[in-house]
Amino acid sequence: MSMNLYWLQSGGCGGDTMSLLNAEDPSLPEGMESLGIDVLWHPSLSNSSAAEQTMLLDRLTTGEQELDILCVEGTVIRGPGGSGMYDTFHGRPKKDLISALARKANYVVAVGTCASFGGIGTGAKVEAAGLQFTKWTKGGFLGEQFAARSGVPVVNLAGCPAHCEVILGLLSALVAGRAPELDDYHRPLPWYGVLVHQGCTRNEYHEYRVEEKEFGEKGCLFFYKGCHGPLVYGPCNKLLWNRRSSKTRIGVPCFGCTRPDFPQDYPFFETQSIEGIPRELPNGVKRAHYMAYKGMAAAAAPERLKERKTEI
Repeated sequence: MSMNLYWLQSGGCGGDTMSLLNAEDPSLPEGMESLGIDVLWHPSLSNSSAAEQTMLLDRLTTGEQELDILCVEGTVIRGPGGSGMYDTFHGRPKKDLISALARKANYVVAVGTCASFGGIGTGAKVEAAGLQFTKWTKGGFLGEQFAARSGVPVVNLAGCPAHCEVILGLLSALVAGRAPELDDYHRPLPWYGVLVHQGCTRNEYHEYRVEEKEFGEKGCLFFYKGCHGPLVYGPCNKLLWNRRSSKTRIGVPCFGCTRPDFPQDYPFFETQSIEGIPRELPNGVKRAHYMAYKGMAAAAAPERLKERKTEI
């Protein structure tokens, strides 16, 4: 089965496109060819003229030409005052084009956290929104009840950026007619059904509360350095970047970029705590259990963990 795809960039940095271009096995051209996906338009890959682009959009928005997959990268800009004129296409609000294409597409994919949840522009003068969520709140730009022509709501490939293998993996599933099961925030469970913490090479330090207080040590980054790994669902330690590494593997805390409230409004390299207890506890852990466990875990830590050497 073959499908066509239209990729639209809205308010954002283009990081998800850069991630997609890093696909290796298969490469992006090989992947699209093997999946039978005809890329009607992608701003970094297409070379059609403005007139050809306009005619293509006319065919898609009128329904003359069927649209199988609409990928939107970047947040939907609705300002000022709901007009959308901060982000235009040929003098018209790009939000109107997104709305028209979304209602013709068989599948709508929000690529990246900005398209999924609004990202950095939410709450600002640009009046940004995700396609079907604004941070944690369902609704977003297209509305809570929106579903593409296939009956599937917007599929959110959260991440800053989304991993290239997640993007190609989802496209592969859609071409096969097997839209994956989604979580409560419309993220596909095959990639967002595990915590970033799972697969982290520092897990043993976490379990025994051997904590990193200065960057460069071998220890858990959750307790002092703001790591979101035990709180956030994402594939970062399942699908390594460049098939090599992840933030936590090189001693950088997870920023929680797949969460609806990313980017957070407090320091990235600092764990918010009350009397030494993190305000947000690892997923599934109750505060009473944590209070009882934390002291015992630290006391039971093996000497080989306590006597860690600096990495640098």
